[in-house]
Amino acid sequence: MGYETAISAGDSLAVLRQDRGWVSRGFNLIMPSVRKQARWLEAIIITVALWLFVTLIFLPLIVKRHEGEGWSSVALDVATIPISILFAFPMFAVFRKTLDWAQEKRAVVLVGTVILTAIGNIMFDLVFQAWVANHLDTAWATLGTDLARVYPSFFNYILVFGINMALFQVSFSRRAALRQELQLSHARSAAQQAQLAALRYQLNPHFLFNALNSISALIVTNRNQDAERMTDKLSNFLRSSLNADPSELVMLDEELAITEEYLDIESVRFGDRLNVTVDCAPEACEALVPSFLVQPLVENAIKHGVSPSRQAVDIDIQAEVSNGDLCITVANCISEDAADEQARSGQSFGRKGVGLVNVKRRLEAVYGPSATLSAETKEGRYVATICIPKIQQGR
Repeated sequence: MGYETAISAGDSLAVLRQDRGWVSRGFNLIMPSVRKQARWLEAIIITVALWLFVTLIFLPLIVKRHEGEGWSSVALDVATIPISILFAFPMFAVFRKTLDWAQEKRAVVLVGTVILTAIGNIMFDLVFQAWVANHLDTAWATLGTDLARVYPSFFNYILVFGINMALFQVSFSRRAALRQELQLSHARSAAQQAQLAALRYQLNPHFLFNALNSISALIVTNRNQDAERMTDKLSNFLRSSLNADPSELVMLDEELAITEEYLDIESVRFGDRLNVTVDCAPEACEALVPSFLVQPLVENAIKHGVSPSRQAVDIDIQAEVSNGDLCITVANCISEDAADEQARSGQSFGRKGVGLVNVKRRLEAVYGPSATLSAETKEGRYVATICIPKIQQGR
């Protein structure tokens, strides 16, 4: 228990240090880029589209206002729309400049900007109307310049420019939300990778501790040649272990090949007392699983089934796919010696140690609650079963 706690605490500190580094870097990256999320190209597209729509809505009113004056007067009136579009761009500059301001202060400034933009557009319309009346079309002199005309136009401008400003906010909020979601996704992925690495690397010292104990026992009993063979096999196994990516999914047949390397090590120690049968369906062998997922289950079976027994113990490894779900079973028979030792120790067979807890946590990290690990004593055998839904295929 103390060993497991020490490993977990060390892993947690490492992950926390990594998370703090990510958070500090995250703030440095996010803050300067807030204004970059409000893009000029999107603002131009939004503004042009909005004012084209407004032109279509008000075109019948414009035509009616210049009834009997010819299409040239209508064209001159419509020609003011590009100017209104240009008036909207300084609004976007203010919108962009105030993104990091306090919400209340920013709201006042944006509302004031909309009102000032509407006033500016009205003043331009009056000046343009006077110029056209004096230089191009005298009929424009009949258009009113009093409050009866200015007020409705001012109200319409406030409405349209207000919608324009609101669309700036909607576009920015949408982009910011997508960016935040992407960052959260990266954060979750980074945290998951860190957790998987911590859990995966936790197996190495745990397994190495047990393996070195076995080599020590061989030396103490003067089985030096067996100890030498076991050391060589351990070296090969650790080489394969170090080459494996802890966050990578591997095909089950590759995972079983590594497990067989581990069994080669233990076969030196136990000889004829260890009988292993592997039955993996072709479809199951191509399924992708986290690396070093099966080995802890086999190690648990050897530790609690083979090690305390003076008799031969069978370990069966089976893998099959049913309705798209992968099920991996590691079962070992419980000898009388193993049962007696467990009874004397007052512990249930195959109690959840570092290995089984580790496997369960790794399944949760990769697949969430949908993947399960169950362990039970059934018909004189201890059976550990992993079920992974909706598997991915490696080929």
